[in-house]
Amino acid sequence: MNRNVERRGFTAIAFGVLSLALLGPQAASAGGSAFSAAAAPSALSGTPQSHPTDRIIIKYRSGLMGVAASSTTGQRATLHQTAQDVGLRAGVQMKLLRVGGFDTHIMKLDRRLAHADVERIAREIKASDPNVEYAEADRILKPMFVPNDTQYGQQWQYFESTGGLNLPAAWDKSTGSGVVVAVIDTGYRPHADLAANILPGYDMINDAATANDGNGRDSDAKDPGDAVAAGECGSGEPAEDSSWHGTHVAGTIAAVTNNGSGVAGVAFNAKVLPVRVLGKCGGYTSDIADGMIWASGGTVSGLPSNPNPARVINMSLGGSGSCDTTSQNAINSARSRGTVVVVAAGNSNANASGFSPASCSGVITVAATNRSGGRAYYSNYGSIVAVAAPGGDVRSSETNGILSTLNAGTTSPGADSYAYYQGTSMATPHVAGVVALMLSKNPSLTPDDVATRLKGSTRAFPATCSQCGTGIVDASAAVDAAGGIVVPPGNEVEPNNSTSTAQAVTKPVTINGTMSSSSDVDYFKLTVPAGGSLTATLTPNSTSDYDLYIYKGSTQVASSEKGTGAVDSASTTNTGSSSATYYVRVLYYAGKTGSTGTYTLKLQ
Repeated sequence: MNRNVERRGFTAIAFGVLSLALLGPQAASAGGSAFSAAAAPSALSGTPQSHPTDRIIIKYRSGLMGVAASSTTGQRATLHQTAQDVGLRAGVQMKLLRVGGFDTHIMKLDRRLAHADVERIAREIKASDPNVEYAEADRILKPMFVPNDTQYGQQWQYFESTGGLNLPAAWDKSTGSGVVVAVIDTGYRPHADLAANILPGYDMINDAATANDGNGRDSDAKDPGDAVAAGECGSGEPAEDSSWHGTHVAGTIAAVTNNGSGVAGVAFNAKVLPVRVLGKCGGYTSDIADGMIWASGGTVSGLPSNPNPARVINMSLGGSGSCDTTSQNAINSARSRGTVVVVAAGNSNANASGFSPASCSGVITVAATNRSGGRAYYSNYGSIVAVAAPGGDVRSSETNGILSTLNAGTTSPGADSYAYYQGTSMATPHVAGVVALMLSKNPSLTPDDVATRLKGSTRAFPATCSQCGTGIVDASAAVDAAGGIVVPPGNEVEPNNSTSTAQAVTKPVTINGTMSSSSDVDYFKLTVPAGGSLTATLTPNSTSDYDLYIYKGSTQVASSEKGTGAVDSASTTNTGSSSATYYVRVLYYAGKTGSTGTYTLKLQ
């Protein structure tokens, strides 16, 4: 059975309920066996994991770079003594296998250990030896995890290079284990492709008519349906079938994955905490605020405590008007307990500053992109938008929408089904899922840490997406950023003495460079997305003075000219509406040149 559902608008109905709309304007669904699924990519059995390894990569600081394979046995033994001592304390012996690129020293252990154990040894080496710039396990890589879910091939937003999230690469590093994501929405249906990842939630709807389940607040968060008759939500409002909106959102976050059936979830080893706040005609702000507080582990009068506090809250809902005090206080309360709040920008093709909770402080506001990576025609935008993610566009083909779990019932619950929806409602759970991957990788991150690392790890838009945040979320890069992965330094490559020959780089990166003569100048070129920032830090050798400049195109936008041995730092933000090319220039002023005229340039 196929059907199209027009989602609710952002209107306030006569009797005072703020219509906090489900931010997914259209849907095209297919129920059960009626769905025609293309062949999914070939799958690997099992779930991704970090494989045992018997090697550690050690990079010694630049002053020790000459101690390489050509050094004497005594020099190498002295250099590696601390690393070997750490290994012995951990019960393993190690020796130098070879010297690799960037003068890294590849150390061989006498046997393979679990990846986590080798990482712990590497961290101890770094902590014990001030001469070590970084140390890390020599990770063994295998083909990227691809789930065997039969309809994974239709989830283009996960794996396509143009408009996708780069999820397969992220899944080799994190799957969301140990993280609870609250879906504050219409509730859920116990879909076979979702139920195993659902925790006991709560129905926050106090008004029996809105709840549509015969009572008020209770511990049953299942969705009874939110269908309405014409005029039921106000004069002139159309009839609508049940949306099963919360079930669709929850499936995107954590559908059961690699089970040979249905779809995959972004953070498929996370758990979903359903909090029902939307029913017939929407939901009250007071109920939604209580839902945020309860979901994050706070106390709400008259309710039992939540035994599974959420680290992430997904709110694919909103209404017109700026952020209200009640919502802001609830968000502040959730954040104080370490909960990251992810919200939809809205579907009115308007500035998100005019909508709530999109305009509230401390939230990650998400715009929607289409399959080409440009702004979806309906998506809100503006300076308050943090990032963008796939939201779909079903106008030309339903398969350009976002496929997830649903229910076939038009009014009351029916059979399990799957559907293509579009909207910022669909973009938001992709981001909430990626945040769960980040927190699983590094549980110590604060909400501000998550926002900074998420925004800093996006990729540039491949198509026009004005005022859509810093870029499209890149799940793999976000997980790396969460884990504080050290990017090995690169080397300056000549010729790079002008903008036309500038060395192309991608941040974050650390570059080892040399001023070959007093007339030398080095240019580095990179792309900064709309709303993105660029910070350059130049560290010269201790007896030299080199200066630092940043240009947007041909226009100088930042500089730093400090004295001998001083660290120069300059920053800028791309305030334009699209990605732009920036150049970082390092200029000789005084001091050493040639082999001793070294510097380090860090771009982030």
